Amino acid sequence: MKTKALRLSAAPVALAATLLAAFLVLASPLSASAHDALTSSNPAADSEVETLPAELTLTFSAKLIDGEGATEVVVTDSAGNAVTDGPATVDGAVVTQPLVSSAPAGEYHVIWKVVSSDGHPTSDEFFFTVTTGSSPTPTEQPSAAPTTAAPSEAASATPEGTLTPAPDADDGSGSTVWIWVISIVGILVAVGVAVWLSVRGRRGGAEPGSEPSSER
Repeated sequence: MKTKALRLSAAPVALAATLLAAFLVLASPLSASAHDALTSSNPAADSEVETLPAELTLTFSAKLIDGEGATEVVVTDSAGNAVTDGPATVDGAVVTQPLVSSAPAGEYHVIWKVVSSDGHPTSDEFFFTVTTGSSPTPTEQPSAAPTTAAPSEAASATPEGTLTPAPDADDGSGSTVWIWVISIVGILVAVGVAVWLSVRGRRGGAEPGSEPSSER
């Protein structure tokens, strides 16, 4: 009897566990599908437009959560060059991404990332095609620079500077020779005078009759 009672009491527990597991399995995709979805875009996915519009708009199923880094939109041409012009802006459920004013024809790739109203980020991508494209507006060519008249011969001639005449080399060498001659003559005269004075002094000291007499 006890074994039968235990089996009967365990049956509701097993049933509850089975129901809980089934609920978790079914709730997972439901919670994932609760994220805000992209409902439309301009240009639309897989559409063709003649030229690249001035902006790309993305419309979602509910108001998005805006903030720094919450919304990002990247649009590139067939060569991989970005054609976005500034950051995207969020207004409720609509995201607006400015685009460049001119772009070539070809396939364009859009990648977007937003934060849903439930606080979870979501992202996706799509393509559209530009059939004609547009060229950048040519800039006005600058006017030719005014021609400067050639200066006259009188104005272009280099003014002659005032030159100081160099001293004559012969004059300098002649002056140097005379200085040496005068110096040598002066030295000889001084030597001659000194010799003459010396001889005169010796003669004056040896005059006759100056020696003492030897007679007693």
